[in-house]
Amino acid sequence: MFCLTRVIRTLTLASAVPLVVACGGGEKAPPADTPAAAPAASTLYDRLGGRDAIVAVVDSFVARVAADSRINGFFKATASDPARLAAFKGKLVDQICQATGGPCTYTGKDMKTTHAGMNITGADFDALVEDLAATLKAFNVAQADQDALLGALAPMKVDIVSG
Repeated sequence: MFCLTRVIRTLTLASAVPLVVACGGGEKAPPADTPAAAPAASTLYDRLGGRDAIVAVVDSFVARVAADSRINGFFKATASDPARLAAFKGKLVDQICQATGGPCTYTGKDMKTTHAGMNITGADFDALVEDLAATLKAFNVAQADQDALLGALAPMKVDIVSG
């Protein structure tokens, strides 16, 4: 347990999995006559590090967006209200968790309703995607997993962009 706690505290998302496995070093292989358990299927949610890792990424991502003068105007009202900001982050975590095969369920409004009347352009959407990609890169998320997450979220563009 100490090794797992230390690994979670000190490592980035992408590098945690190999070292967590390495910490268990003392396990013996099952005897030859014992059937080995089938390896568990790894979801994108698991590869990202689960809910705690997604929460960390969302916190960093929201801070990056708040500092991005290209798009931070869309988030002024949310950013200035701590309760509203916490709810926004929670919904974003649930949305990413669900989209990556995790156990969460997004219960917020649909994207078309949420973004109606905001006149979000393709350039605005692209800036948000750039901020998310930069955040994932800062957490050392593998490129294939970055691509998979962005691919899972990309279909939302048609419901978000209206300007």
